[in-house]
Amino acid sequence: MSEKPDSYEKAVERLEQIIDRLDSGQAGLRETLELCKEGRELVTYCAAELDAVGEGLKELKLDELAERLDASADAPGAG
Repeated sequence: MSEKPDSYEKAVERLEQIIDRLDSGQAGLRETLELCKEGRELVTYCAAELDAVGEGLKELKLDELAERLDASADAPGAG
């Protein structure tokens, strides 16, 4: 696989197809090798996508925490 998938969901779908093909036992030696290479690339892509989303969630939580701290500092009787 030389091009990146369009989305995480499409990458997972392709991984499922690869697994099904490998599980069928019908893939020859060369096809098995190619499917394994493609699968490894897809797993790497998916892991990177999950990491990016995780980082985005951390940023959102930090922004939310900063807003709460600002709000509590502005509240009457604070400080």
